[in-house]
Amino acid sequence: MRSALTGSAAVAATLATMLMTPVAADAAPQDYVEYVALGDSFPAGPLVPAQNGDSASCLQSVDNGYPARLAATLGVRNFRNVSCSGAKAQDFDKAGPGWGRGATPQYDALSASTDLVTLTIGANDAGLFQDLIGCLNPVPQNTTRACVDRFTGGGGDQLADKVDAAAATIGATLDEIARRAPRARIMITSYGEYLRPGGCPDLAAPITARDADYLQTTIDRLGDRIAEQAATHGATFVDLRPASIGHDACAAPQDRWIEPLLPSAPAAPFHPNARGGQAFAKLIAEAL
Repeated sequence: MRSALTGSAAVAATLATMLMTPVAADAAPQDYVEYVALGDSFPAGPLVPAQNGDSASCLQSVDNGYPARLAATLGVRNFRNVSCSGAKAQDFDKAGPGWGRGATPQYDALSASTDLVTLTIGANDAGLFQDLIGCLNPVPQNTTRACVDRFTGGGGDQLADKVDAAAATIGATLDEIARRAPRARIMITSYGEYLRPGGCPDLAAPITARDADYLQTTIDRLGDRIAEQAATHGATFVDLRPASIGHDACAAPQDRWIEPLLPSAPAAPFHPNARGGQAFAKLIAEAL
């Protein structure tokens, strides 16, 4: 009995010591000094005010895309947003990818002092935005025009193949970012929820129900491939899809984070609005 009591006292003493031990320093919020935002139109925020008026404009929102919102939330002293509408990961080493014909290569923004990088990329490498636009159907009830049959004819899946092919490029991009910015924490995101199951009941996104489900499944596949590449190449993956359910292009105007074909808020069709930029920044900040 005495032995049991002695053991209990030892456990209690150990617990007390643990409770009094200060929390490790790395549990405190990190102060980031140099933040670089890379990517395509999803972070750039085309047509979302206020737009960058530079002659080499990438159709980039100065203050309402998620990079600017995140920088403000973190209070970063040195912030560079080089995300560019139309950009592809395979072109980060080239001048003027996408709309920003005079823009410098995105990789050039990175340095040894960069300590935070965010990235959303892959949709243009896989050609998904063009495919989404190509699936618009002025009479979505006319299922004979469903493009899912065109992409999956013969037992294959053309869009799935393009997404899988883009994955290796994303992985190589993460490696190059880490090489150029070895101190940086790299945060790579999925894309948001664009279309709810069955699509929209009106002309907000005139796509057949089958096409809407197929396209969102393909976007989800890209998110899954991005997550795999992040895990393999030492980046942190931030999944924007779960929180954006109910805020898709089919949602009521006041609830949308992604605008439909005919936007009700300033933004390019099927791209984040200012509300989405704020919400996605919050999700990344929470992940940090």
